[in-house]
Amino acid sequence: MAAPDAERSTLLHAHVAETIARAGGWIGFDRFMELALYTPQLGYYTSDSTKFGALPSSGSDFVTAPEMTPLFGEALAVQVGQALDATGTREVWEFGAGSGALAQQLLDALGDRVTRYTIVDLSGSLRARQQARLAGWGDRVRWVGELPERIEGVVVGNEVLDAMPVQLLARHAGAWNERGVALHEGRFAWADVPTGLRPPMEIGGGHDYLTEIHPQAQAFVRTLGDRMARGAALLIDYGFGEREYYHPQRHMGTVMCHQGHRSDSDPLADVGRKDITAHVDFTGIAVAAQEAGLDVLGYTTQARLLINCGLPERMARGTAAERAAGARLIHEHEMGELFKALLLGTAGAAWEPVGFAEGDRTHRL
Repeated sequence: MAAPDAERSTLLHAHVAETIARAGGWIGFDRFMELALYTPQLGYYTSDSTKFGALPSSGSDFVTAPEMTPLFGEALAVQVGQALDATGTREVWEFGAGSGALAQQLLDALGDRVTRYTIVDLSGSLRARQQARLAGWGDRVRWVGELPERIEGVVVGNEVLDAMPVQLLARHAGAWNERGVALHEGRFAWADVPTGLRPPMEIGGGHDYLTEIHPQAQAFVRTLGDRMARGAALLIDYGFGEREYYHPQRHMGTVMCHQGHRSDSDPLADVGRKDITAHVDFTGIAVAAQEAGLDVLGYTTQARLLINCGLPERMARGTAAERAAGARLIHEHEMGELFKALLLGTAGAAWEPVGFAEGDRTHRL
């Protein structure tokens, strides 16, 4: 039987505290974030908490686009289907499949064009939820815990990169430090240590500055590039290009938490009981992909991707509630502008992706 939230949080606190003690009293924030989210049975994503849902009354903490409306997956299937055809593949790989909603939407829309749908997910409770939701697809859907040595197909990752641990860099009085976590009277506390690490571009001004770097997300994309023999990868998340991400005015960083459909900026509280995320530096992701031999086929906003893939026409055929949900996906003040889409492909692929036909922002990476 799974431990109740309070007991699980206590066990996780003790585990993290022990890890800090073994490390000499300090761990980097990336290690802390990894422990908070992914410690087996205790971390946020490895526990049996609800996580995904439209309302707080469900016990969930946040909602993603596929849970808001099936129109998201139906529109996305246009780009995924084109990528399958262009690369001559018939398998979809989804990372961090959440409730299984996007998988269901893509499978329904693509039908026999997908001969196998592989989900890579570290969460046992989410895997069980996905398996129940996708039972009707039989052995066409499979689950794995890690990447194989060779991939042929289309990779989909919706809100995956933002949950990968980040390192924090803090500039005080002109000196850069790595911000990590220590223990103070039994509680987790911020602690900075001098570092040779730097953001990927110079931060103008002499003011104090806090930001993130993303070595784990970049390593993930490099692994994709190393192992993708033929195919494409569509990554959707909230974030910015490098110049906007490391703008001098963005001096407080982007780390945030989600719990009960409320957001806060204190990842050291309620450890294991809430999500911890950071915005994505899409320039760094694109450069890492190119270094691994992938081509950048397009970069745009979620709104432009979905509009290019026919979302407005689908909304017009829907009910008033369906149209309202679809509008949240593309309105600037909702998800439309903050969320971006990056399409990568194996080198030498000569095709024009429909989702990036208008409004491509690759030049802004």
